[in-house]
Amino acid sequence: MMATASEQMNNRFFSVSVDGDGVALITLDDRDEAVNTISTDLGEKLLDSWKTLQSDPAVTSIVFASGKKDVFVAGAKIEMLQQAEDATALAQSGQRIFDELAASPKPVVAAMDGATLGGGLELALACTYRIATDNPKTKLGLPETQLGLIPGAGGTQRLPRVVGAQAALDLILTARQLKASRALKMGLVDEVVPAPLLLQVAKARAAELANGRRPPIHGRQARMAKLKKGKANQKLLMALALEDNPVGRRLLFRQAEKAAYAKSRGNYPAIPAAIEAVRAGLDEGMEKGLAKEAALFGGLVHTDVSKQLIRIFFAQTALKKDSGVDDPSVKPRKVNELAVIGGGLMGGGIAYVTAANAKLPVRVQEKDDSALGRAFAHVRSVLDPRVKRRSITRIDREAVMGRITGGTRYEGFGNVDLVVEAVFEDLELKRQVIRQVEAVTKEDCVFASNTSTLPITKLAEGAKRPWNVVGMHYFSPVEKMPLLEVIRTKQTAPEVVATAVAQGKAQGKTVIVVEDGPGFYTTRILSPYGSEAAWLLSEGADIAAVDRALVDWGFPVGPFMLLDEVGLDVAQKVSGTLLEAFGDRMAQPEALRKVLEDGRLGRKNGRGFYSYGSKKKPVDETLYDLLPEGRKRRGFPAEEIQQRLSLRLCNEAALCLQEGILHSPRDGDIGAVFGLGFPPFRGGPFRWMDTLGAVEVVRRLRAFEDRHGARFKPAQLLVDMARKGERFHHD
Repeated sequence: MMATASEQMNNRFFSVSVDGDGVALITLDDRDEAVNTISTDLGEKLLDSWKTLQSDPAVTSIVFASGKKDVFVAGAKIEMLQQAEDATALAQSGQRIFDELAASPKPVVAAMDGATLGGGLELALACTYRIATDNPKTKLGLPETQLGLIPGAGGTQRLPRVVGAQAALDLILTARQLKASRALKMGLVDEVVPAPLLLQVAKARAAELANGRRPPIHGRQARMAKLKKGKANQKLLMALALEDNPVGRRLLFRQAEKAAYAKSRGNYPAIPAAIEAVRAGLDEGMEKGLAKEAALFGGLVHTDVSKQLIRIFFAQTALKKDSGVDDPSVKPRKVNELAVIGGGLMGGGIAYVTAANAKLPVRVQEKDDSALGRAFAHVRSVLDPRVKRRSITRIDREAVMGRITGGTRYEGFGNVDLVVEAVFEDLELKRQVIRQVEAVTKEDCVFASNTSTLPITKLAEGAKRPWNVVGMHYFSPVEKMPLLEVIRTKQTAPEVVATAVAQGKAQGKTVIVVEDGPGFYTTRILSPYGSEAAWLLSEGADIAAVDRALVDWGFPVGPFMLLDEVGLDVAQKVSGTLLEAFGDRMAQPEALRKVLEDGRLGRKNGRGFYSYGSKKKPVDETLYDLLPEGRKRRGFPAEEIQQRLSLRLCNEAALCLQEGILHSPRDGDIGAVFGLGFPPFRGGPFRWMDTLGAVEVVRRLRAFEDRHGARFKPAQLLVDMARKGERFHHD
């Protein structure tokens, strides 16, 4: 039997079927990949089929849908971008494909269930009508700036025409992903339906459009319609005034540039490029806007910034598949219920990510009812703003709260599979908690300590089941910080490590596994970074100037602001532990002790390096009276400040790799970027040292060692690499 025209169009990337109403359904379902992505091969197949569909009189309309669960199209194939010799031509090719879709005389409907990102959203924007499902996994966005790129297949041109320039700039510059309900309100989608009804509704809308019936409009089109009818309110008039005349647009773009620079400090060239592309399209028309977009995209693909950000993306993706143990036969233990001991900000945050993300029941244990109440209040304080923003419903909030129970003793611990201890950073207290928990839990219950400094081996001394003890170091605030550092001892059972890693992933964390030791990896490399800031302070540096230099270098906050956030008392305790373990390399200057003795704990008591009585948070000048140099501060070159702090951090990272605390440079880069805010565009400590070269890193360290002493002595690993001409990474 001869194949039908639709059957002839079937290929690796998609299948085509035509129903009795003339609706052609293109089901994207790449047989060779777990998710659908936009690629050159897909584009060629799609164009061939497109010509056939357009010329077939039996086809009256077209629907795009996905055969993948929870994914429409996840974006462009990144390997394709890396291998492109002419990225501008690649962008132009994508633009031509979507121009064909946008110019179709037959209505085209995008039926989106799941992730619709990057090139996937650009495809949808080229369609006549867009329908999304209320599936929580349905997210729409243009995340290209996170990879150091801009949308290159028409996204910078079509998005502003659909949702307006202001909303488009916000989505592109922040790489924010929208739920379907928010996208509907914005006008990015035209309709939201339950997932089981998606294809039925999409085909019905396609048939209606083919018959000349226009479904309801939303977003920018609806706003313009209100304006024409004289029903625009003041807020709408202001928005349109900014977007729809040259003077207003100039103001809008100036504001966008100012805000973008304040956030990026000029370190991310994709940010101004995105603004330039959007402005070109609105000021000079679609054709010139597309040309500008392609040219800018082509120039960004092979920049060092984009290369480093893409490497981080691949490293993070690889960690999602990493079980944390080398033996593939080792499986994590099943966790049906989790308990948290200690309901402070850390414990409350751990309870939240477990109940909200892992969707597991959580038992919180605290010393008294008031402390327990604060733990519940913390979880609710995270949920309430989400309800207010409509990112979750009240029912969702109550479902999360309903998974959390609590008590002041260990009732209910008999059925718990994993206990996370988050009590005060005191060795004997933590040992006592382990003994108490082992007495009331199952033989195979995993005990995890959320400690940032104390060696897990010491905590497990005296434990009846030390093989069940592991470290799970969360970062504050737990509900926002993406990293989890899992620490294993020589006695920790492999399946216990795998259990901690699996649970961290379920909680939404990027997980690295490190070996046990004082400060593990992240705390250990952060301590010399912070102490070097204190050495600069004692030498007469200005607090604000040091913080500004490191923010300009790419950190989200400066070291003194960070110390205030952590708490100077906590930092001092960490410093003492590391000084005992590693000697003078971790020594703090006398200046930091004097600041603490003056009762300055940081943000927690409103007194630290900064004053917290107002929103501006100015430097507390009275702090300088505690120091030998007094209020007479002297200037240091920003580059010297940046190099001293970053080299201390990176040298300590090399020592961690040398000593086997880290398993790989990849894990070290991910840990520093996602746990400490190391500038992502620099790729992490090891990528940055590779960029400089080991010879140059050693030269700079030795120059500072000559001036400031042994705390800058290069790691032997770096010295050996410099002699051999080696790198940490080989890709």
